[in-house]
Amino acid sequence: MDSFALARQDSPAALNLPSSQASRLVEAFLAGRKRTTLAAYRQDLLAFTVWTGAGTLDAAAQLLLGRGHGEANALGLAYRAHLLELGLAPATVNRRLAALRSLVTLGRVLGLVSWGLDVEGVRSQAYRDTRGPGLEGVRDLVELTRQRVDRKGLRDQALLRVLWDLALRRGEVVALDLEDLDLQAGTLAVQGKGKWEKSRLTLPKPTRQALAAWVEARGREPGPLFCNLDRAGKGSGRLTGTSLYRLVKELGRRVGLETRPHGVRHAAITHALDQTNGNVRTVQRFSRHADPRTLGRYDDSRQDLAGKVSRLVAGAI
Repeated sequence: MDSFALARQDSPAALNLPSSQASRLVEAFLAGRKRTTLAAYRQDLLAFTVWTGAGTLDAAAQLLLGRGHGEANALGLAYRAHLLELGLAPATVNRRLAALRSLVTLGRVLGLVSWGLDVEGVRSQAYRDTRGPGLEGVRDLVELTRQRVDRKGLRDQALLRVLWDLALRRGEVVALDLEDLDLQAGTLAVQGKGKWEKSRLTLPKPTRQALAAWVEARGREPGPLFCNLDRAGKGSGRLTGTSLYRLVKELGRRVGLETRPHGVRHAAITHALDQTNGNVRTVQRFSRHADPRTLGRYDDSRQDLAGKVSRLVAGAI
């Protein structure tokens, strides 16, 4: 019998962690997190819950922690194999496994178990292509939004401007509220990746104008800065990360590009390196990367260093 079938057996071993403790664990795990982080963790735990057939997050936590160290690892390995069979990207697999490891770690901190989950992630190559759609591609995207003068056109243009002009991440964009925007001062308060406090970013004139036009169409009522628009063009709640992804992807398709929100950010950072002659220190402030080595990968891709060496080697024969 494989580890997954063993884990799903209805046996007393599954009750080593009382349901009340499992419930408190899940509640503590999800408490106090940023909205975007909370949504991501909940989604990852729900994926595990569906796979186990446990029914609820609490029951899935009870299943994972209630059978002991060895069987928990066997369950984790079976889950990793399942994720790989689905053909998910390494980053997605690793994120879902990290959520389980974090849950077990919290269980250890709370004294529910004395062990940790030892299932490792899979190797991935980050930033394989850091170029994005390029300057001309982003110009085409913005021009396409300018062809519409309705609320959707104004919103989409403002979205592209913050993705490009400020190199914002998708999660940073959708988390913005109207109160974060100060048009008079020309600033936007952004809660960066892994940060609890917001940073005020200065808005260039084109960004400020695009946001002002969108706010005029949106209205001044409190709430999310960017909202979903229904068929009538009216706001219907906060724009989600998935909706933003689809929006940029569809705009790209219409101009003959394969792109996504992070691709626009990549293009902005690459262009910033071009404009600053590869000044990594300066561009790090713009991109808000915690590790300057990440910018090194952008710079290597921008200059195509490997390609230059290949041409030198090839020219020797």
